[in-house]
Amino acid sequence: MQERFKKIEKRYEEIEELLADPKISSDQSQCQKFGKELSDISMAVQTIRRYRETLKQIDELKKLLHEKHDKEFEDLAKLELQDLAKKENDFLAQLDDFLNPTKREKDRDLIIEIRAGTGGQEASLFAGDLFRMYARYADSKGWKVESMSSSPSEAGGFKEVVFSIRGKDASRRLKWENGAHRVQRVPTTEASGRIHTSAATVAVLFEPEEVEITIDPKDLKIDVYRSSGPGGQSVNTTDSAVRITHLPSGTIVVCQDERSQLKNKLKAMRVLRARILDRMKQEAFQKASQERKAKVGSGDRSEKIRTYNFPDRRVTDHRIGFTSHQLVSILDGDLDELTDALSKAEADADAQMKEA
Repeated sequence: MQERFKKIEKRYEEIEELLADPKISSDQSQCQKFGKELSDISMAVQTIRRYRETLKQIDELKKLLHEKHDKEFEDLAKLELQDLAKKENDFLAQLDDFLNPTKREKDRDLIIEIRAGTGGQEASLFAGDLFRMYARYADSKGWKVESMSSSPSEAGGFKEVVFSIRGKDASRRLKWENGAHRVQRVPTTEASGRIHTSAATVAVLFEPEEVEITIDPKDLKIDVYRSSGPGGQSVNTTDSAVRITHLPSGTIVVCQDERSQLKNKLKAMRVLRARILDRMKQEAFQKASQERKAKVGSGDRSEKIRTYNFPDRRVTDHRIGFTSHQLVSILDGDLDELTDALSKAEADADAQMKEA
């Protein structure tokens, strides 16, 4: 396996040199070709380096334990060894995925919908926090974020915000974000310093491929009107906002962020197709293995999946019993710790189902 790691790293360095070559960088087709290959293996290279660093730390700790130390130091070192051993196994599992691409899930473009829940204005502010969290995470991964539709609140957050994310591994890392997210903090408007609990719901939808769903134009009712902003004031002088109703299902999508009626219509159709596909798949999700639900959660929109506790600077994912004390960095877009834990829980659930 180490030889395969070296080959991947060598190829990574070769591509970096090629992309630095003016002849290659000036050729758009060549640049895109090598850029895609670099993107495909960059995550593997990062994981290989983190894996090697973990092995180095394990080796150093074992050498220290061969020397004489007090009991308290030895106990702490043994606990750290356990944590490092867990990291080693996690990295190996990730690298196994990279080295065996047939095992990996197909990348899908996503549409994410965030809606303020209980908690009034504080809930809308939290919805805005979640949107920024996902947008910053996407930016750190090099994924593309596109705004689809939004309904800002007077407090500065969102009553609802809909956006798309596309990029390598985006669907694998964000598919478990479905559900109710809860925040516990003191609102800026709270004079007595009382902690409030507010919530926002997140829906992660997969954008359908052409063969997955066909919508008959006769089943659609399309209305156009002028866009409006917070408080109802008009923000556009033309009928650019679009409302599409899918008559058989009663699904309604509104898009008004663009100044062009055509662009709003195209975005609304993308959201509509994703929602209809999601509805079609809900029954299949509900029939998922009870073992997997116990490990990773059902994906039910009403399920409380995560709590962001500001007083304790703690984030807890209730589905897998995972807690992190990196609340600030998580809300700033560093979600790898959570997505890695959820991916591992999914892999463990799959392994248990196979053994059964």
